[in-house]
Amino acid sequence: MSEPATLEIISDGISEDEVIFPPGDILSDKPPLESDLHREQIDLLISILKLWWRERQDFYASGNLTIYYSSNQKKSEYFRGPDFFVVLGTQKKDRKSWVVWQEDGKYPNLIMEILSSSTTALDKGLKKQVYQDTFRTPDYFWFDPVTMKLQGFHLVDGKYQEIQVTTDGRLWSQQLELYLGVYEGKLRFFTTENQLILSSEELAEQERLRAEQAKERAQQAEQEIARLREALRIQGIDLENI
Repeated sequence: MSEPATLEIISDGISEDEVIFPPGDILSDKPPLESDLHREQIDLLISILKLWWRERQDFYASGNLTIYYSSNQKKSEYFRGPDFFVVLGTQKKDRKSWVVWQEDGKYPNLIMEILSSSTTALDKGLKKQVYQDTFRTPDYFWFDPVTMKLQGFHLVDGKYQEIQVTTDGRLWSQQLELYLGVYEGKLRFFTTENQLILSSEELAEQERLRAEQAKERAQQAEQEIARLREALRIQGIDLENI
């Protein structure tokens, strides 16, 4: 399994000793999302993964949040942060942003970009290059919520190699040990057995249906008992006197 990079300073001819890092508690500098479609997709990925890994305390999953990895980054308008990312081997807690030098030099293990007409070139160009060469993020995916096209890459010997699609049209994430695929127009996670990982709303609906079915079975059983009692009564058999 590939490991993401540890802290690597991006500077234009500035040595590491000369770098003055910004102070802590740096707020995220991500611009607003382009549409409800993007926001809903990002929120869905975050909430489902957190629910699936609810017993784990060694990861951080977030989205539309700035990753600060360079003292010069705040001067750049070309890169802020991924739409969705996961860092493994870290503390599970809320953050205002991901500041690499305050997180033991850890970069994301997985990054997902949700494409749009205004970001596609950046996501497939500069960002991919940054994730490959600087972050060394093992798993990188992009998803177009309009065309439903999903593409993924895994870092092999320092270069991204495209992940082959399964016969079910899904892509394997070595870092999450889960499949990614499209289900009912949304990008979703699937288990190694290709079972859809349900959201909290879907789990609640599943429980509601299960309760309704149990209630229906109970009612049917009561009706069957009543029918049998009536059939026996007609034959002159009173169960109360047996």
